[in-house]
Amino acid sequence: MTALPVSAEAFASRMAALGPFEPKPQVAAAVSGGPDSLALTFLLKDWLEARGGRLIALTVDHGLRPGAAAEAAWVGRLMQAHGIAHEILRWEGPKPAASRQAAARAARYGLLLAACEARGIFHLALAHHLEDQAETFLLRLGRGSGLDGLAAMAPVSETSGLRLLRPLLTLPKAQLLATLEARGLEWVEDPSNDDRAYARVRLRRLLPELAGEGMTPARLGSASQHLGRARAALEGDVAAVLARAARPDPAGFLDLDPAAFFGVSPEVSLRALARCLMAVGGADYTPRLERLERLHACLRSGLAKGVTLGGCRVVPRGAGWLVVREPGRTVAEALPPGGRLLWDGRFEVVLSRGSAAENGEMTVGPLGTAGWRALAEALEKAGAGARAARIPAPARAGLPALRDAVGLMAVPPLAYFRDRGAAKRLKECRFAPTNGLTSAAFTVV
Repeated sequence: MTALPVSAEAFASRMAALGPFEPKPQVAAAVSGGPDSLALTFLLKDWLEARGGRLIALTVDHGLRPGAAAEAAWVGRLMQAHGIAHEILRWEGPKPAASRQAAARAARYGLLLAACEARGIFHLALAHHLEDQAETFLLRLGRGSGLDGLAAMAPVSETSGLRLLRPLLTLPKAQLLATLEARGLEWVEDPSNDDRAYARVRLRRLLPELAGEGMTPARLGSASQHLGRARAALEGDVAAVLARAARPDPAGFLDLDPAAFFGVSPEVSLRALARCLMAVGGADYTPRLERLERLHACLRSGLAKGVTLGGCRVVPRGAGWLVVREPGRTVAEALPPGGRLLWDGRFEVVLSRGSAAENGEMTVGPLGTAGWRALAEALEKAGAGARAARIPAPARAGLPALRDAVGLMAVPPLAYFRDRGAAKRLKECRFAPTNGLTSAAFTVV
């Protein structure tokens, strides 16, 4: 059966389900030049024009392929020809040799979120479609994901104050291709989409065979939607448990009360534990279910010594447990004057625009054990030793520290600044993990 283009009415109905939107909304679209994102961009253009809104198309050039810059420039010319504002966002700096796909994804979202924030845009539209949802479901099934993972992608979610919209999530790719063909538009194909080195590509090749056994993308997508409803129903219970059991500290660690934590069903306490690890570890995803279950069982039987999972270390503390960032898992990152950085997925650090580096480049990184010793000594001499004493030993090395060519400049959680100039150079530093203890509810539409 021939696929039909997505009509303006059908798209408007999908956008309405993702609302509410402000009058004359401003929306950014992530557009690579591929058929999915181009179809989304042109559907959004019409939808926004009918409402007096504004669209900006954002293209990320990862710099990983020789032709990437030319493709981004081609997208720019296409957008200009159709009166769509466009900007290319470039991933600068050295690229990792390992886990490159995951690093590129993290960089892409970081650039997109920063661009939206700089422009005061509250909505970022992404072009994930039905087959993407089916692939995500299968990938997470193969990794042993629990309910959260198998619910796959939500049509609308929030991160760092930005709404991520996926209006095409239940539409097959064939309809997006038909939409472009009906408009006489061309597109580019990313060769990495055919690279069998990636698990997602290998699964994509299996979809026709799975469909022959009844596991069509539509049925896989429907399964993830049903699981999404179950996930949404549980999140209220998880929030209630965390309100009673978890005591987060602005320095980036938290205490857990076992009595409140285990006074609920295992499914709820498992999910609450996952949220604690994500918040303190600055992670994008929960640990794999079997590992989470092992830690859960260990805690229930009585934790005798520290254990690690999800970039965190869980240690006994009084009658409860302390969850801290795992030492050695954090790295220093450069931050220019006026720059903003979500360091380690946990701390939002903002420098003032007038913070020209008098003593070389500034970095944000872990305080470390040597840094802690120097800091504790400085605070003691200043008569502020109580500030240091309140930080439990396992959490000290992972505190965020600002440094320049001279050395340690500031440790914001302890209100330590080397001098007045250092205090003026820092505008803000707060514990704001990518995934906090309580998140926006998982939405199913």
